[in-house]
Amino acid sequence: MASARLALHREFTVGPVPPRLFGSFVEHMGRCVYTGIFEPGHPTADEDGLRGDVLGLVRDIGPTVVRYPGGNFVSGYRWEDGVGPVEQRPRRLDRAWHSVESNRFGLGEFARWAERAGVEPMLALNLGTRGVQEACDLLEYANHPGGTELSDLRRAHGREEPFGVRLWCLGNELDGPWQVGHKTAYEYGRLAAETARAMRKIDASVELVACGSSNSGMATFGEWERIVLEEAYDQVDHISAHAYYRQRDGDLPSYLASAVDTDRMIEAVVATADAVRARKRSRKQLTVSFDEWNVVKSSGSPPRQWEDLPHIQGDEYTVTDAVVVGTLLHSLLRHGDRVVIACQAQLVNVLGLVRTEPGGPAWAQPIALPFREVRRLATGEVLRVGGRSDRHATERHGEVDTVDAAATWDDDAGTLALFVANRDAETPAALEVALAGFPVLQPATARTLHPGGEQLQALPGVTLDDGVLRAGLPPLSWSVLQLGAAGVPTNGNGVGSRDPGHQD
Repeated sequence: MASARLALHREFTVGPVPPRLFGSFVEHMGRCVYTGIFEPGHPTADEDGLRGDVLGLVRDIGPTVVRYPGGNFVSGYRWEDGVGPVEQRPRRLDRAWHSVESNRFGLGEFARWAERAGVEPMLALNLGTRGVQEACDLLEYANHPGGTELSDLRRAHGREEPFGVRLWCLGNELDGPWQVGHKTAYEYGRLAAETARAMRKIDASVELVACGSSNSGMATFGEWERIVLEEAYDQVDHISAHAYYRQRDGDLPSYLASAVDTDRMIEAVVATADAVRARKRSRKQLTVSFDEWNVVKSSGSPPRQWEDLPHIQGDEYTVTDAVVVGTLLHSLLRHGDRVVIACQAQLVNVLGLVRTEPGGPAWAQPIALPFREVRRLATGEVLRVGGRSDRHATERHGEVDTVDAAATWDDDAGTLALFVANRDAETPAALEVALAGFPVLQPATARTLHPGGEQLQALPGVTLDDGVLRAGLPPLSWSVLQLGAAGVPTNGNGVGSRDPGHQD
């Protein structure tokens, strides 16, 4: 049996839990938009064609911010095609996904969907085939109150008040040769800086995200960030990071340890940004927008023929995938002082938290379980997790901790949340967590997700004694344990306690 002896102290914190860490992503790709979130004529659709069953699932899962409309799609997108009367909108060839785009769904529809879903919109700009002027035009259309050609055009299209979009991505993955409008780091950095300067002259309140590398395996990773930030550091607020993980050649141990790469990627991007900051003697600290992340099972190849709704990456996920997703969320939390935005990609059908059938039902996939639980329970401050775990070897990541963990403490609510994964597919793990500096804690909930069941189940045999929390973790599992301060109501679910003691 593996073992992990961890330690949490109330005063040893990373920083506040960033609310935008629990974002997602809607791209015009496959069936994410059409028959995903938007399907006029569906039995649950509202007057705008927005699927009510999907909206209900999204509200339950709880993303806080949603990035739109891409993704690779945005690098060839004309935003003007998606506004105004639907019957006048053109059909276009989408070169990113070799699809035919009807443009029946655009900015106004997305804004209404975002309002009903209770999420903050994050818009991506086309800096692949377009540039400064088109970005400024979209910003004026979206955010200016009125009295100009473009703001009055928005009003004529039925939206009297501005959309008030704060978060803007300055392009998407332009380091990638597959991207429409692929650029060198220097070309992109100059364009991003110029676009940012111009946008701030229209709306000084915008937050701008510069494109980082498409993944940590890019030959230009690190150097891309350095060059881009040398050009644009003072004009942007965040640098993006993207990562997708899959099981390769049956290598399950490496797949389960994917978050090791996430940790390393975040730390490398932060180090590069801080090096540029030091050279520039800037007082501003850049943060990271990890605005595409997920696990992948299919290839994602676009169809050979031009299709309206190609079936692209409609992956069906398992509990094993959910365990990996749980550890990716751990990584984001552990770096919550610098990663302040993150978007799981994507929300519906394409690598989706949610799946749908056209005209039929919608359901949440197993990967939605850890997302929902971390979104719901990770409040207050992110705690530093000390101690150590037994380690095991992986082919891709070397020696890794068998038990991976993240934790939060909410002083106002008096609740401690501990998220733990056993990354060994064969061996259970004994967990001990020493608690210090907290008020008297009492049992709350302990639940686990492992291949023995498709839902979170009670985790038996958990005890809290003399300030030490003990639990047995099943092989290949993700678990959440919550404790509350004495006197705070809890919904006990399987945690035993002989004497909680005083954890200081």
